[in-house]
Amino acid sequence: MKVWIDQDLCTGDGLCEEICPDVFSLQDDGLAYVKAGAEVQNNPGGSQSMVTVPDALEDAVTEAAEECPGECIFIEQS
Repeated sequence: MKVWIDQDLCTGDGLCEEICPDVFSLQDDGLAYVKAGAEVQNNPGGSQSMVTVPDALEDAVTEAAEECPGECIFIEQS
């Protein structure tokens, strides 16, 4: 599974980070980004910053996508 966030749709609620802080991070610009380990993929963000989700976190990432009020989290199955 891979995941990315469309920052143009992000409402900055931070629910994704609350649900799965190992994959999502709310940054100083008020938008959420995905991260690979400790490295936040905010340059440039969007679909160009897609990350692979560890198997153990797939359920949490799916929940975050379902709960996201901005519907900005996109999951692609590998």
